[in-house]
Amino acid sequence: MARANEVLSPQAGKSITTDHAVVAGSGPPSAGGSSSPPGGNQLSWWARARRDKILLLMALPGLVLMLAFHYLPLFGNLIAFQEYLPFVPLGRSAWVGWDNFAVIFNGDAEFLNALKNTLLITLVQVVFVFPAPIALALLLNSLLSERIKRIVQSVLYLPHFLSWVIVIAIFQQILGGSGLINNVLRSHGIDTIDFLGNPDSFITLLTSQVIWKDSGWGTILFLAALTQIDPGLYEAARVDGASRWRQLWHVTVPGIRGLIILLLILRLGDSLTVGFEQIILQQNLVGRPASEVLDTYVYNNGVLAGQWGVSAAVGLVKGLFGVALVIGANKVAHIFGEAGVYQKP
Repeated sequence: MARANEVLSPQAGKSITTDHAVVAGSGPPSAGGSSSPPGGNQLSWWARARRDKILLLMALPGLVLMLAFHYLPLFGNLIAFQEYLPFVPLGRSAWVGWDNFAVIFNGDAEFLNALKNTLLITLVQVVFVFPAPIALALLLNSLLSERIKRIVQSVLYLPHFLSWVIVIAIFQQILGGSGLINNVLRSHGIDTIDFLGNPDSFITLLTSQVIWKDSGWGTILFLAALTQIDPGLYEAARVDGASRWRQLWHVTVPGIRGLIILLLILRLGDSLTVGFEQIILQQNLVGRPASEVLDTYVYNNGVLAGQWGVSAAVGLVKGLFGVALVIGANKVAHIFGEAGVYQKP
């Protein structure tokens, strides 16, 4: 049965033996698993572009937006090496070399305070904010009723579509000096609590706001990844006597581990960006020493104080540090056998 029947050729009188595997895979060239042309030659770039022209046209608007708002502005980093004046063309400002980086190299007190706050907020958010969508997705995935799951998902998604202006206003209405909680305390003769203006609890406030606003939206990718796990793995685990916690640890978590590592690497690349709009809206309440981060430092010293070159230098170093974190974390992921963000061909 491993070989096909021998067919006698009427012309040559010889038997032609056809392998069963070849017969099973016979058919038009396009029916096979390889898209390479006959002879093993790969398609040229132009041939592949013509073949995938519909997909390329669909990606064109996004590519144009990416170039216009992400790559073309990179030329503005020239300001970091100039004594830039807004009303002078970019290339005509006086060149000052590395002088604008002095606040970084010499350890300017205001810059070091912004860096310390940024790193502290980043650490807290990586520890508490990043795992929140994962835990929420696992809880949603454990719901047996699909109708209840969809309702809960819809409710959790809603805060993501609110701007930070509205989110901060909601927190002020609840936690502010004239907010709901303090009014209840005041009506019972209890001293009010300064939730929003306390510098010591500012990082806790920021973290709670981010979790409330974005955790529900962050579950989308994890819920999609959970649906790709083979149900047979859970059945096999139950047959082996695994409890729900053992199934979670040995089946569910490994099933989404690649996605977790990918998103963690991307989060590290954006680690020094901790929410400009969210912080600038509340900076007057707690003061700059407690709330100044690198993004607000760039805004306050560049746009407001007119130190454009210094602000551009800080922003440039921040971006280079993020790129270095992504590349380094991606190499670490490769060492542990994970795909990471990209792989070498």
